[in-house]
Formats: sequence, C-alpha cells, structure tokens
Amino acid sequence: MALTKEVKTGILVIAGILLFIFGYNFLKNSSLFDNIRTFYVKYDNVAGLAPSAPVTINGLQVGKVESIDFANAQGGLLVTFSVKKDFSFSKKSMVEIYSSGFIGGNNLGIIPINDPANTAKSGDTLSGEIHAGLLDGIMDKFDPLETSLMSTLSKLDTMLGGVNEVLNEDTRDNLRSSIANLNATMTSFNSASRDMKNLLGDNKDKLSNTFENLDVTSKNFAKLSDSLSQIEVGEMMRNMEGAIAKLNNIADGIENGEGSVGKLLKDEELYNNLTGASGQLEQLLQDMKLNPKRYVHFSLFGKRAKQYDPPKDTIQ
Repeated sequence: MALTKEVKTGILVIAGILLFIFGYNFLKNSSLFDNIRTFYVKYDNVAGLAPSAPVTINGLQVGKVESIDFANAQGGLLVTFSVKKDFSFSKKSMVEIYSSGFIGGNNLGIIPINDPANTAKSGDTLSGEIHAGLLDGIMDKFDPLETSLMSTLSKLDTMLGGVNEVLNEDTRDNLRSSIANLNATMTSFNSASRDMKNLLGDNKDKLSNTFENLDVTSKNFAKLSDSLSQIEVGEMMRNMEGAIAKLNNIADGIENGEGSVGKLLKDEELYNNLTGASGQLEQLLQDMKLNPKRYVHFSLFGKRAKQYDPPKDTIQ
C-alpha cells in the first residue's frame, strides 16, 4: 500500500515534534528515560528558597525544586522537588534548607538515613527543617560589633550634645569673628605676597648681582681654603714648639739670675744701689727746685754774679 504525500508529511511532522521534545529535555540534562522521583516537604518558612534551586545529597546535586505553594490557610508552605539520581534513602530522612554562600542563595539538602525496610518512594512527604546558614553565622558574629557600634554611637551622641552646649551663641559669634579675622589676615598676607613679588621683580638685577658676588666670594674662599690646605702645618707646629722651648729657656735663665735681666731682677745689691741713686736724684731735683740760683746764673748786662748764700731750708 503506497503512502500518500499527506501521510508522509504527517509522519515527518510527528517525528520532528518528538525529536524536538527529546532534544529539549536532553539540553536540560533531563532524559526522557530517567527515573525521576517527586517528593514533598512542608515548612512554615522557606527562608528565601526559590523554584529551580538545586537539591543535593552530601553536596552532590541530585535534583531541583519544582514548585513552592501554600499548603493550608494558615500560611504553611509545601515544597515539591524532584530527584533524578537512583539513590535510595529512608522516609525518615531529613530535608533541610541551607545557604550555599553569600550570593548563591538557599538550596535544599537531603540528609539521608539508610533504612531498606522503609525506603522513600515517589510521592512521599518528608520532614523538613531550616539550617542556620553561612550568612546567619556571620550575622551572629556581627552582633557584638553591632552592640559596640551602638555604644559608640551613644557616646558620640553624648559628645555632640556637649559640643552643642559649648558652642552657644557667644561662642559661635566668637568663631565667626575669628574666621573673619583669619580672612582679613589671609587678605593681608596675599597683599604682602604681591608686594614681595613686585619687590623681587623690581630688584631682580640687583639680586642677580648679589648672587654673582656671592658666587665669586665662594670661589675665593675655596681658593683660600686650598691655599690653607697646602700649608705645612706640621713644620709650622715644630717651629712654634722650638720658639716656645727657647722662651722657656730664657725664662729659666731669668729665674736663675742669668744675663742682664736676670741679674737686674736677682742682684739685691744692684737693686739697693738703684734705690739709693733714685733717692739722691729725687733730693737733687728738690734742691734745684728750691735753690735754682745755686745751679743757674743769668745776667742780662754782664754783671758779676753775687755770692751765693745758702738759705736756711737748703737740703743737706
């Protein structure tokens, strides 16, 4: 029996639809021939669990959350999830909601209990609980920090209150006055800066000459330093030591009465003679002062000098 074109076309369309369904499920990692089991679990709060969230056993993904619906009028929730892996576990196994990380959200984890006589079958309702996740633990650790932060904020509020009391109207006026004075000072400083700039501009040539003179002076000083460095300090010090030694010898000779100066200082008889001569010279000068006619005779007309009669106060 020959098939008509219409029958062939229908068969091709049906085959194409079946291939599309098979390919779609294959791309979803879900084969039509897999043994998918469906289970249920009830919660009062699913803690943000969403449909399509992974279902794991010991960390290995074995399925996903299919749907979340209300179970009763009191707000209880019924979570429907599927398990694709052929792994047996008991009806007494616990299904918990746990956190997979900071961003990953919450997952559904099966804590399996091995009981071959009471194996869970598709359509069974299991017991559920909510596990304290990673974020909950971190938030618990943040509790002391929150307490400390609140205490700090309280102290800061108290301090700000005290500052507000200190900054009364008079203090604020004083601050405004100080700021105004500071502005005036800054204006004066800017004016002085401009004057200094103008002064430097007007005396630029003089400053250049001054720096050139300083440069020449520094060069001369460098030459003087080089000249001083070339002086034989050792030989000069030896000459000075020789001169000092000679002076010490002269001083020792004077101390011992050697030489004219030593004899003058140490000869007691010479000292006495000089003392006597000094006394006689003093008497002579006194007598010349009292009796000048005895020593000097002067006549304008050439008269004979009169005989000198010593006065009664003549020094004998």
